[in-house]
Amino acid sequence: MNRITLPFDWIDPPKEKVADDGLCIICKGARRLCGKDRCPLMIKFYSQQKTAPLIDFKDLSGSCPPAVFVGRYGYPKVDIGPLLPPFHGDTSIMDKPEQWVGKSIDEITDMRFGLVRGKVRIDAKDFAKSGRIVDQIQELALTERPVDMEASFLHRPKGRLILDDEVQPFGPSARMESMRAGTGRFERYLERSFYDTDMKATDAVITAYENGTLISEIQKAFSTATMGVGGQRRFVPTRWSITAVDDIIGKHLLRTTKFNNTIDEYRIYHWEELDNRWCVLLMPCTWRFELIEAWYPNTTWNPTGKGIEIINDYEFFDGRTDYASIGGCYYASRMAVNELLISEGKTAGAVIMREAHPGYVMPVGVWNVRENVRAALKTQPFKFESLDGAMAYVNSVMDIPKETWVNVSGILSDYKRQRRIEDYLFD
Repeated sequence: MNRITLPFDWIDPPKEKVADDGLCIICKGARRLCGKDRCPLMIKFYSQQKTAPLIDFKDLSGSCPPAVFVGRYGYPKVDIGPLLPPFHGDTSIMDKPEQWVGKSIDEITDMRFGLVRGKVRIDAKDFAKSGRIVDQIQELALTERPVDMEASFLHRPKGRLILDDEVQPFGPSARMESMRAGTGRFERYLERSFYDTDMKATDAVITAYENGTLISEIQKAFSTATMGVGGQRRFVPTRWSITAVDDIIGKHLLRTTKFNNTIDEYRIYHWEELDNRWCVLLMPCTWRFELIEAWYPNTTWNPTGKGIEIINDYEFFDGRTDYASIGGCYYASRMAVNELLISEGKTAGAVIMREAHPGYVMPVGVWNVRENVRAALKTQPFKFESLDGAMAYVNSVMDIPKETWVNVSGILSDYKRQRRIEDYLFD
């Protein structure tokens, strides 16, 4: 992994001085002292206010998308529970990130901050003794369509709004006294693995994926101890399950793609969404992969910086043995690239370049990377005969110059330095 900081003024000088910590109370979302065009606190506030009058009660009734959440703090003693909106109807889109590409930050926050999290404490490794609540959560995780549900809380839902670059955001929470949910039809392949206590969790994930089950649905099932060999099943924190499923599927696809013939040209897939710019470079060589992220000042993970923070992780043909420091986005994007390679029966080297600009004011989850890389790879690529030609195109659509991408990149630096068999053919 490399990490560098670029000076910011050579690209697009900030309109105002970046605020020091603690000035939010002075700014109050109006003076833009942090330099952002829009106040992320106000985005959250307005989304919360739309549903606040509907959740100001100890009893809540609505249609669960269905959605569940498993916490990670204190593991193996963790909080589990449903995510429930205060209204009825077809709420399925509220927990299907596969359908969110093209939606604005406001639309996403409106959906997600309307979900109230009910919490019950269990032992993730010994959950059977927690009784019926575990069964109900598992049933929700396996259900295909929204389920009408009622929940009673110990107090009115409140608390901080959850924002995380790994998990989708959601609204306030409260400890539950009880819940009652209607019955719904289980997704068939998730149901099959639930009752097959001899099937390994990895096999269950791959079987469901290959039969068209949405990744977001697989992640819920994986998280709620509905997969795996009997006696070894565990509740897995939602944050961990998202990356685990992406990694399992990605490695499964790689077992095939890395031994395919290579593509015949250099390709660039260009995509822009939520003030993120993407260039996915595919090269005619054996498998290697890299994700490079450039975070501008006034973005989520560089809120008060004076420069552009660039971070990367990569692997060569033999893969990696340590966890990518860039987090779940690495595994989500690697999986997306291999979906394309599987569909073409090819292999390639892949370098994903991402610029997160100031309009990306708040994190919305790792789905943003998975689904937007997927979307990019569905577009018509720009094709080139050389790496220099491909990088010249990158130079024309990205703010950061091509020289910087190459110098930061472990893959591109190695690729330009190493000689390949075809080089010797023309000596």
